Amino acid sequence: MNVQQEKTTLLGTQSVEFSGQHRCLCNRTVKLCVIPLILIALAVGCGLALNYYLPRHQPAHHVPSHKCTDFCTLTLVETIPQNLTFGQNETIHVPTGQSLLDLINIAEHTIEIASYYWTLRGIDLSYHDDTSKEGERLFDALMNAGQNRNIKLKIVQNVPSKDYNDNDTALLASQGKAEVRTINFTRLIGSGIIHTKMWLIDRKHFYVGSANLDWRSLTQVKELGVIVRNCSCLATDMGKIFDVYWQLAVNDATIPKQWNPQLSTFINDANPEFVQYNNTKGTLYLSSSPPQLCPPGRTTDIDSILSVIKNAKYFVSVAVMDYFPTTLYSYPRKYWAIIDDALRDAAFNRHVSVRVLASYWNHTAPDMLYFLRSLQSINMHIPVGKRNKTLHVNVEVKIFEVPVYTESQRKIPYARVNHNKYMVTDKHAYIGTSNWSGDYFISTGGIGFILNQTNINKTSDNLRLQLHNVFERDWYSIYSHPLDNYITV
Repeated sequence: MNVQQEKTTLLGTQSVEFSGQHRCLCNRTVKLCVIPLILIALAVGCGLALNYYLPRHQPAHHVPSHKCTDFCTLTLVETIPQNLTFGQNETIHVPTGQSLLDLINIAEHTIEIASYYWTLRGIDLSYHDDTSKEGERLFDALMNAGQNRNIKLKIVQNVPSKDYNDNDTALLASQGKAEVRTINFTRLIGSGIIHTKMWLIDRKHFYVGSANLDWRSLTQVKELGVIVRNCSCLATDMGKIFDVYWQLAVNDATIPKQWNPQLSTFINDANPEFVQYNNTKGTLYLSSSPPQLCPPGRTTDIDSILSVIKNAKYFVSVAVMDYFPTTLYSYPRKYWAIIDDALRDAAFNRHVSVRVLASYWNHTAPDMLYFLRSLQSINMHIPVGKRNKTLHVNVEVKIFEVPVYTESQRKIPYARVNHNKYMVTDKHAYIGTSNWSGDYFISTGGIGFILNQTNINKTSDNLRLQLHNVFERDWYSIYSHPLDNYITV
């Protein structure tokens, strides 16, 4: 049961003992066997109850084997901001822009995109910046796919605003034959936005990660995501998440009391899909938020994060732009320490090493630094038993800051930041689209990609290991600084 749902009290049954003097005898006068009939009735009743409650978590009909027959390809993709450099021997993964362009070029039938906003063409600035060319190239490829290749384009976006207009999608709709829908979270659930960053190609390939449909996400903002190719089993499941958005992105839509069974999934935290990919293997599933948009069987994004933390045995490494054990965009703000408590529990009670790499830029709320200092404050030695033995509770926090090197970079709004949203442990790789504050899991649309590779092929093909190496690269880079450098009091 996920943490956003109410607990359901199940009725218990009282056991009954039978002795030889209380046997139910059926003789020629056809005496009724009362107690067996009661037991049968209870069994039927329990079966009906399970059939009623089970679909909220796992559909009651036949569960398949959860073994994907595709030979999938999983690739980490990154945007490294202009002029940001790492050591000569450090690995830099495939650029986000090139990877998305490749997806457009291999599309045969459909391109489906769920996004917060669109500014691929750089016309949001009053002047031209040369680094917007990457976004313009991507936009032109989408236009060409719709105009000249007969590719069906379907786009779900957030409600446009003054800051985030719909100029790009309007042009794609009018000239690129795209069908564009807007999803209004405020009307559907009272607040929130769609913050998802997902591309789905032919229900066969997809991207999910931190990169918005923004030219800055291709050249000026540090991003990380994953490209999954030739993997219909997972892409079909991703399609169900897109279909939820698509169904709700019409003016008269309401969240159904009972979802269409075709939107339910068998692939979740309890039953991940076994996937062969690259030259290795692992188990995978996709999570979603908020809970209101999760049909039966879908693990919520917050539950997937808590599960990954709970199952870590040795370490949890988190890289996220914003980290708040509160709500951030709802007023009055409320304390929401679900993830913070899970990390403290892992460090203090299970002796798991916890590291958090947060981001700092000119839009960072100052109180984030104090919440991070509170988390780091349990980095201490505690007494263990007698004879003055102690145990180290290991919690470390660093701040990653993307430098501004030129005046042209300084002029660009909403740029020069580490926008990553991932976590890696000794067992799992988690790549998401949400920052870590309460709003993102209560009322914001987002997706999580969860890969389990426990002691499986510790080679360069292992994506969990690749993600771990990205974290290590960033953690020990010249761009990561002690938290205390940012706190003056």
